Amino acid sequence: VELVESGGRSVQPGGSLRLSCVVSGIDHRPYCVGWLRQVPGEQRETVARRLHTSTYKNMYYHDSVKGRSSISLDESTNTLNLQLDRLQPEDAAVYYCAATSKYFGCPPDSASYPYWGQGTQVTVAS
Repeated sequence: VELVESGGRSVQPGGSLRLSCVVSGIDHRPYCVGWLRQVPGEQRETVARRLHTSTYKNMYYHDSVKGRSSISLDESTNTLNLQLDRLQPEDAAVYYCAATSKYFGCPPDSASYPYWGQGTQVTVAS
């Protein structure tokens, strides 16, 4: 199983970016994929997650990004995208893509996700 993130960069406050994660090697369908972020010295938190199926509508978003983020799936390329708008300094973190196929649905805790990408850095600064 491999998850490869891309799209992390430095943006100004109020800006936008799109993170992408290409998932390969998971045979079980559907499986859950999500974006989590971590700031040094703090706990990892889930930004958004969803089932890996285009018909899935019950996405989860962290309260801090609701209304300015969107998690989407391109099934043709097995790519999970996270659009973040109106970025704020507190959005700065290393963003990780994670996946699990062990559960029916998406577990809330990050410890339930055995597959992780290497992380991509998002910086928000003037």
